[in-house]
Amino acid sequence: MLEEFLEVNAFVFIVIFSRIGTILIFIPALGNPRFFARIRLFLALAISFILTPIVFDVSPKMPSNVVELIVIISGEILVGGFLGLVIRSMFYATQTAGVVISFVSGMANTMVYDPVVEQQSAIVAGFLGVVATLLLFITNIHHLLIESMVGSYKLFEPGLSLNLGDMANMLAREINETFKLGVQLSAPFLVVSFAYYVGLGVLTRLSPQIPIFFVAMPLQIVISMIVLALSVGGMMTVYLRHVQERLIPFVGI
Repeated sequence: MLEEFLEVNAFVFIVIFSRIGTILIFIPALGNPRFFARIRLFLALAISFILTPIVFDVSPKMPSNVVELIVIISGEILVGGFLGLVIRSMFYATQTAGVVISFVSGMANTMVYDPVVEQQSAIVAGFLGVVATLLLFITNIHHLLIESMVGSYKLFEPGLSLNLGDMANMLAREINETFKLGVQLSAPFLVVSFAYYVGLGVLTRLSPQIPIFFVAMPLQIVISMIVLALSVGGMMTVYLRHVQERLIPFVGI
């Protein structure tokens, strides 16, 4: 009796760990390769251990053969990867906004490490990525990330067949919303840049002898930095509200 009880609980734990561990690979900050792998593994094990009695009722029955076990675990890994990509795509809005801002402000060639995409990117994109990651923990939205992992078992019960078409459509919609939000966040810079270049064009017509290249570039960078300082608070507020709204359906509240 005790042996059977331990086998069932070990099976449920492995199923839960397959999903949670996969999610933690993709989500920002915690899924960063610079984040210690042992700590990430310990966190996945701890969350799986806590969820074992909570998700026990919706867990599938212990399979009778290895093939069924592989199918169940593969399905959990697929769901975890899907949820991780959906959550990760929400955080690419800062990358999109940063790239657009860098292009219109003349700082596209200045590169820095961006923790969101985990590679070198434009300095504004890296700055916004660091600020967004910091605010993610300061505002306790990372708690909402963990709650969404728990709530995902209501949307995707382990062992049931997956609707891959709906999952692909949802991921595509999320990427679309992320790109749209990124452009919206960079809207102040697009407006200022358009007005600046219009004024610059008028100035070159009025005074063709002005060395416009040496005047335009430094002034453009200064104006962009001023606009960034004035608008970064509002940008992050809109961004965090978007992330929170997109995570609530997974939480189930």
